[in-house]
Amino acid sequence: MAQHTPMIQQYLAIKAQYKDAFLFFRLGDFYELFFEDAKLAAKELEITLTGRGSDKERIPMCGVPYHSAEQYITQLIEKGYKIALCEQVEDPREAKGVVKREVVKLITPGTVMDGKTITDKENNFITSVSYFDEGKFGFVRTDLTTGESAITVLTGGIDEVIFELASAGAKEVIVSPDFDETYLEMIKQRLAITISFEAVEAVPEYFHPICAGIQHDQLLATIGRLCNYLVRTQRRSLDHLQQVQYYTSNQYMKIDYHSKRNLELIETIREKKKKGSLLWIVDATVTAMGARLLKKWLERPLINQTEIEERLTVVETFIEQFFAREELREALTDVYDLERLAGKVAYGNVNARELVQLRRSLQQVPKIVQIVQQLNVPLTKRLITTIDHCEELLDLLETSIVDDPPLSVKDGGMIKAGFNSELDSYRDASLNGKEWIAALEQKERQETNIKSLKIGYNKVFGYYIEVTKANIPNLPEGRYERKQTLANAERYITPELKEKETLILEAEEKIEQLEYDLFQMIREQVKSYIRQLQQLAKTISTLDVLQSFATVSNEQRFVRPHLTDNREIQIESGRHPVVEKMIDRGQYVSNDVVMNREREILLITGPNMAGKSTYMRQLALTAIMAQVGCFVPATSAVLPVFDQIFTRIGAADDLASGQSTFMVEMLETKHALMNATENSLILLDEIGRGTSTYDGMALAQAIVEYIHEQIGAKTLFSTHYHELTALEQQLERLKNVHVSAVEEDGKVVFLHKVVDGQADRSYGIYVAQLAELPEHVIVRADEILHQLEGEEKQTVLPLRAEAKDQEDQPVQLSLFGEEEKQSKKPQTTSAETGIIKDLKKLDILNMTPLEALKILNDIQQRLKK
Repeated sequence: MAQHTPMIQQYLAIKAQYKDAFLFFRLGDFYELFFEDAKLAAKELEITLTGRGSDKERIPMCGVPYHSAEQYITQLIEKGYKIALCEQVEDPREAKGVVKREVVKLITPGTVMDGKTITDKENNFITSVSYFDEGKFGFVRTDLTTGESAITVLTGGIDEVIFELASAGAKEVIVSPDFDETYLEMIKQRLAITISFEAVEAVPEYFHPICAGIQHDQLLATIGRLCNYLVRTQRRSLDHLQQVQYYTSNQYMKIDYHSKRNLELIETIREKKKKGSLLWIVDATVTAMGARLLKKWLERPLINQTEIEERLTVVETFIEQFFAREELREALTDVYDLERLAGKVAYGNVNARELVQLRRSLQQVPKIVQIVQQLNVPLTKRLITTIDHCEELLDLLETSIVDDPPLSVKDGGMIKAGFNSELDSYRDASLNGKEWIAALEQKERQETNIKSLKIGYNKVFGYYIEVTKANIPNLPEGRYERKQTLANAERYITPELKEKETLILEAEEKIEQLEYDLFQMIREQVKSYIRQLQQLAKTISTLDVLQSFATVSNEQRFVRPHLTDNREIQIESGRHPVVEKMIDRGQYVSNDVVMNREREILLITGPNMAGKSTYMRQLALTAIMAQVGCFVPATSAVLPVFDQIFTRIGAADDLASGQSTFMVEMLETKHALMNATENSLILLDEIGRGTSTYDGMALAQAIVEYIHEQIGAKTLFSTHYHELTALEQQLERLKNVHVSAVEEDGKVVFLHKVVDGQADRSYGIYVAQLAELPEHVIVRADEILHQLEGEEKQTVLPLRAEAKDQEDQPVQLSLFGEEEKQSKKPQTTSAETGIIKDLKKLDILNMTPLEALKILNDIQQRLKK
C-alpha cells in the first residue's frame, strides 16, 4: 500500500480520537471528509462522492463549503450524528510543513446551542444515566441552551429510565463504557437517541458549586460523567450552568410515557404535531421560555394541594382583572428568551443584536413588576420579591450598544457615540477625512471643469480620482499621478489624497478593532449578571404560564375546580377541551362524571364510535389541567388530587421490539396494576380485544376484579363484552354506565351521552354500515348475529369466594345469566325472537321518553318486514 501524504496522515491521527463522529477537516474554503466518513456523509447529505489520489489507491472524499457548513451540520445532527470541527490553528504563511490542525468543537445532538435544531418552545436535553444496584439508576438532565439541570434516582428499572428519557425528549444520553449492553439495546430499540460514552466520573472542581447539596456518591458520579463529557466536547466556558436541582418522583403526578402519548398531552399520536394536543389548547404564552415551562408543567402536574390552589388563585385573579392581564401580555411581547440569551453570553457567542434584545427585555421589568403588584395574591407577591431589575446592566446596555447594530461583531457600527472617548476621536478623524474628500471632489470638478470627475474607493487601490477617457485631454499636464487604467477611464492619485487616505484607513481600522475590544468588554460585564438573568427568566416564565391559563380559561369557558380530600369526583357538563375546539362550537355533547366511595369503577358499554374513549380521556385531561393550576372544561368540577394516571387507550404495536398490539396492551395494563394506588386514576379501554373472545373476556373480568379488590383506584373501564355488566351485581363499588344511542329509520344515532345502566347492544353492524361495507356482508352479518345470539352461553364467572363454595359442583354457565328457554312455538319468526330478547334487556327506569318512542318505532318497523 502506498504511503499516505502528510496531510492524510494528520487527518487519520485526528480521526482516531473521534471515531464516533464525522470529522469536518478544514482545507481552505471547504470542510473535507475522507474514507468511510465521506461515503456515509455523501449518502446522508445527498452530495457528490469524489476521490483523492491514483485510481488504485483512491481515497473516497466529499466536502461542503465552509460558509454554508451549518446547514449540512444541522442535517446530520437531526439524524443523531456527531460532528468534530477540525480547524487550522496556525497561519499557513508561518507553517513549516503541514498546517497544524485541531478539533475546536464537538457538536452533538445534546450540545447544540443554536441553529435550526433548537426549537424556541422546547428544551434540548442531554442526559446521563448510571446503574446503581437492585434496579436503581441515577438520572441527570441538562439543557445547555438554558443551563438548567435536574437529577433524581429512578427505582423502576430500565423501563422507568426509558420513560424518563422519552418524557424529557432527550437528544443524547451519556453512559459509562461498561454500561449493560442489554439495557443499551432496549434504549436503542425504544428511542431515537444518540448514545455517548464517558469513563471519568469525578466531578471537576470547576463544577463543584453547581453540585452543592448533592451528597449521594453515585449521583455525584452521574453528574461527574456528564460534566466531564461537556468539558471534553465543548472546550469553552460553561458559567451559565445552574445548580443541579434534586427532585423525587413523588413530588409530581406520575404520568408514564404511554399515558402521555395516549392522552396526547404534548403532541398527537399519528402526526406528532402540537395541534390537536392538550398543550395546543392551553398555550397562550407570549414568551419562548414561558412556552417551555408550560410544557414541563403539563408533563409534571403538582400533587401538593396548597401549591395547586396558589396557582389557581392567580389564574382566577388574572381572569377577574382583565386589563392587568392584557397589560402584562403586552409587556411580555418585548421580553426575549432570557434563559438562552444568558447561555449565549456564557458561551461567548452572543452578538450585539442579542444584547439589544436583552436591553429591551430589561426595560420591561419595572412595568411587569408594577402590573403584578396590583394582583395582591401570595404567589405573585413571592415571585416579584425574587426579581432583580439589573439596573446597572440596563444602564450599561443603554449607553453602549446602538439600537440597530450589524449582525457581525467584527464590522464595527455597534457602539454608541459618547461611550468611549478614544473611539469617538477615531470616528471624528474618519468622518472629517471623508468630508475633506467630498470637498476635494467638488473643488477638482470646478477647477478642471469636468463635471463627471469623481473620487472613489476600493479595498485594493484605496482612494482615487477617476476621469473618463473623453475628458482626459481637458486635464492640466502633471496635475495628477496616474494610478490605474480602465477601459473607459483613468484613475489618479495626488500626494495630498494619499496622505488623507492613510489617516482615514488607519482610523477605520482602529475603529473596528476598538469596537470589537469594547464589545468583548461589555460581554464580559454582562456575564457577571448570568445568575440574576436566569432567576428573572424563571419568574417571568411563571407569570407567563399563569396568564396563559387565565387567557385560555376565559376564552374557553373553563371553571375553577374544587379540590377535595374525600376521593370524590363530581363533574357537571364536562367537556374534552381538544375535541370541543376541533369541532364547530355548540356541537360538543357534555357529560357528567360522578365517582365516590360507592362508585370506584365505572364499567362503560355502548356503541363503537359513540364516544367512550373521549369520555375517558376528558376525565384524565380535566384532572391534569386542574393539577397544573389551570381551570377545567366543565360547568362545575369537584376533583381529588391524583398521584398517578395510567391509560390503556387505542391500539398500537411495537414492531421494533417484536411486540404485538395485544402484548403492548398487556404490558401497559401490567404497569398500571403493579404501580397504581387508591389515589390513582386508571383508564382501560377495550381490554382483551386483541385475543379470542373467551380469553379476552376472562382477562377483562380478572383485571376489573383485581382493581376492585386489591387497588381501589378510581377506574374507567370500557368494554364491548356486555356480559361483564353482570359484575355490577357482584362488585359493590362497580357501576354500569353506557353511551346511549337510538335507532331511527333502521339507522343508529349516537347521542354521545353517558348515562347509568348497561348498553343493550354494541351496534357493531351499524358501524359497519356507516363504513359502507358491501350490503351483502351487512345482511349476512345480521343473520349470523341472530344465529349466534340464539346459541350464547354465560361466561361471566362469579367471584372466587362464591366459586369456592361450589367448587365441587361443576356448572355449565350460560352466556347471559339463565339460559334462554327455546320457544315451543315454531311459528315465531327469528325477528320476533330477537325483539323479545331486546325487550328483556331494556333498562326502562333509565330511559328517556324520546328513547322509548324510538325503540317502540324500531320494533314496529322490524315486525312489518
